[in-house]
Amino acid sequence: MKKRKTPESQRPADNPNVLGLKGETTEQAITDTLEQNYMPYAMSVIVSRAIPEIDGFKPSHRKLLYTMYKMGLLNGPRTKSANIVGQTMKLNPHGDAAIYETMVRLSEGNQALLTPFVDSKGNFGKIYSRDMSYAASRYTEAKLSKICEAVFGDIDRDSVDFMDNYDGTMKEPTLLPTAFPNVLVSANSGIAVGMASQICGFQFNEVCNAAIALLRDGEADLLSLMPGPDFPTGGEILYDREAMEQVYNTGRGSITVRAKWRYLPKENLIEITEIPYTTTCEAILDKVADLIKAGKVKEINDMRDETDLSGLKLAIELKRGADPAQLMRKLFRSTPLQDNFACNFNILIAGYPRVMGVKEILDEWIAWRTECVRRKLYHELSEKKDRLHLLLGLESILLDIDRAIEIIRNTELEDEVVPNLMSGFGIDELQAEYIAEIRLRNINREYILKRTSERDNLEQEIARLEETLGNRRKLRNVLIDELTRLNKRFPMQRRTMIVYTDELPEEEDDEPVRDDPCTVFLSRGGYFKKILPQSLRMSSEQKYKEGDSLLRSFESATSHDLLVFTNRQQCWILRLGEMENTKASLLGTHLPSWLGMDDGETICDIADAGDYSGNLLLAYANGKLAKVPLESYRTKTKRRKLTGACSDTSELVRVLPMKNDTDIFCITDDGRGLLIHSSLLLVKQARDTRGVQVLTLRKSRLRDIRFADMPQQAEGTEETDGMQEAPAQVSADHVVLSEPGRYRARSIPRSPVQLKAEDGGEEQISLL
Repeated sequence: MKKRKTPESQRPADNPNVLGLKGETTEQAITDTLEQNYMPYAMSVIVSRAIPEIDGFKPSHRKLLYTMYKMGLLNGPRTKSANIVGQTMKLNPHGDAAIYETMVRLSEGNQALLTPFVDSKGNFGKIYSRDMSYAASRYTEAKLSKICEAVFGDIDRDSVDFMDNYDGTMKEPTLLPTAFPNVLVSANSGIAVGMASQICGFQFNEVCNAAIALLRDGEADLLSLMPGPDFPTGGEILYDREAMEQVYNTGRGSITVRAKWRYLPKENLIEITEIPYTTTCEAILDKVADLIKAGKVKEINDMRDETDLSGLKLAIELKRGADPAQLMRKLFRSTPLQDNFACNFNILIAGYPRVMGVKEILDEWIAWRTECVRRKLYHELSEKKDRLHLLLGLESILLDIDRAIEIIRNTELEDEVVPNLMSGFGIDELQAEYIAEIRLRNINREYILKRTSERDNLEQEIARLEETLGNRRKLRNVLIDELTRLNKRFPMQRRTMIVYTDELPEEEDDEPVRDDPCTVFLSRGGYFKKILPQSLRMSSEQKYKEGDSLLRSFESATSHDLLVFTNRQQCWILRLGEMENTKASLLGTHLPSWLGMDDGETICDIADAGDYSGNLLLAYANGKLAKVPLESYRTKTKRRKLTGACSDTSELVRVLPMKNDTDIFCITDDGRGLLIHSSLLLVKQARDTRGVQVLTLRKSRLRDIRFADMPQQAEGTEETDGMQEAPAQVSADHVVLSEPGRYRARSIPRSPVQLKAEDGGEEQISLL
C-alpha cells in the first residue's frame, strides 16, 4: 500500500497554521523570554504560594482560616467541611481538592501541627500514615479551634492591611495578627521556584517564654529557653549542641530525631509508639521487610502495624534470645526509625524571602507584632475620641433639654433639624446628628447624665492610650502581657523528648564490617563509586555524566570511614561498609542526595579517615594550612554530620590525611610552587582553626597540595646535582620533584617559586 504524499502547501514548514502559529513569528533572546515570562511566574510562586510569611501562614492557610472566621465558626457550632470549602473558593480559586487538603493539614485530627487551628470531627487521616487517607469533605465537620482567638482577636481593629480578592468582590487580610510567634510554633514546608522552605515547630510555651525574654533583654539566651524543636509525632531528639546552635544562628542545619520504643519482656515484643516527623509507619515497615528479605536483620519474627484509636503502635515480635537494644541500634542505623530533619528557615519578610536564625525570626516577629499592636491601639484611641466628641455635644444640651426639643419641634423640614441644632448649641454636624437620633424616651435627665458620666472614664482611657503609643517600653509591655496570658490559657506539654548525645554510651558495631580492599572514585558532580579489585580488573574505564569528570580516587578498605567536606564548613561521615559495591560502567551514588545535604551545599573534597590515627592537613585558597588530628573527626554516636569541620575564612581547596610528618608541595593557580615540611605546622585540636600562613600570595591563590617525593638519586650523587633516574611526575596525592632545593622553604610564610616544566607545569596542573 503506497503512502499518500502530503501536498507541499499543507506541510508544517509552509503552513504556519499547522503548528498553531498565526501571522508572522519573531525571534526573541532566551534571556528576554525568561525575564518577561518565567520570572513573573517564579515570583508569584515564591511570594503568593509556597513560602510562609511572618504570621506563620501561607496564602492558602490564611484564606481558609479567614473564611471560617467570617462564617462565624470561631464560637459557633461545627459545619460540614464541604460548606467551608465552597465559601473559601471566593478567596482561593485553586479548586476544592487543594482547599480541603489545606484544611486537613490544619486540623486537629490529622496531627500535623502542635497547635491545630481547625477543630475537626470525622476522619482527617494521620500525618504519620501514608495509607490512612482522609474522608471526603461531605462527611467531615469542622470549626475554628480556641487558639484562633489569639489569631483573629485584633483583626477587626485595623491591626493589619486588607486587599481585594482575585475578582475584587470582597476584602481579605494580607496577614493574620497572630498574638504569638506562630511562624516558629507551626511546622511549615514548601517548594517554590529556585528555593524552598522547611520550618520545624517549637513548643508553644517555650516560644512564648523566649519572645518574652527577648522583649525584656535583646541578648537573652534562647537555647536555654527553647532547647530544641518539638514535633507533633513525638520521638526523641539526639541533641548535639553544636548542630543546634547552627540551626538557631543560621536557620539551616539538620536535627536528628529517632523513634521512642519500649520492650515488653513477657511477650518478647518491642512496641514503637512515636516515630520521626519526617517518615510514616508504612515506610518503616517496608524498609524493615527489605532488611529481613536481604538477610541483614535476623532477630525479627514478625512486625505489624497495631495503630488504633488510642494512637500509633508498631509491634516487633522478636526471636528467642534476641537482644532488643542491639536490634534497635541496628534499626536506627538502617531504617527511617531514625531520621534527619533538614531545617531551612526561609520566610517572606516584606515580600522578600530571607533565611534567618531563630533570634532573627523572633526579632522580626516582635517588630511586626509591635506595629500590629500600635495600629490596634490607635484604632481604639480614634474610637474613644469619637465617642468623647459625641458626649461633649450631648453634654451641651444637658442644662437646656427643652430648648433642644423646641428647636426640633419648630423646624419645618427634616433636613433642617441638624443645621438648626448646630446653630442653636454651637456644636458640629456629628454631634448634632447624634443628638437628633436620640429616641424620645431617652430625652430625660437620667439618660443624659449616664452618658455624660462616661466622659471622665473616656478621658482617662484616651490619656493612657496616648501615653502607651508614645512609649516604646509600654508598647512592649503590652506584648509581654498578651504572651503571658496566652501562656496561662494554653499550657501544653512537650511531645519530643531531648536526649543528649554526650550521655549516650558509645555504640559498638553489632556485626564487624569486613576489611576488604576497594577503590573509591568521586566525580566533580558528586557521584561516588566503591569498586572491589576484581570488578575493577574486569573494567577500569569509568563512566560519568556528560560534563562530569573525576575529582578524587584512592585505594581504601570497606571498614574505613570517609570524610566528605562541603562548602558549608560541614563534614559528612561516609561509612564505606554501608555503601553498595558498584561497577565502573555505572554512574554510582549521588552523595549530596544520599547524605541529605542542604540546598546549595556542594562537596569540596573527600579524605580517607582510616583508623583515625595521624593528622588531617587542610589547605585553604588564601595560602594557609591547618594540621588537625583525625581523632577530632571521630564521633561516639555514629553521627553522620559534623558542623564547624573547617575554617570559614577562606575556601577549602584540599584535604590530605597523613600518618607522619612529611614533605608537602603547594601549587598555586599561576604556576608556582613551594615545598615545606609538615613539622613546621603545629597541631591544632580545633577543627575550625584558621591554620598557619604558609604562602605569601598577592594576586594568586593556592590551588592544590600534594605529598612531595624525591627522585631516585644515582649512587654517589647529591640532591643538588639535579640528576634523577625517574622522570618528574604528578599523581593524585604525590608529586616527584627534580630539584627539591629550588622550592624548599626552611621557614614560613614564603613566596612560591615558578614551577619548572618537569615539576608540574601547565600540562601536569591540568590533571588536577
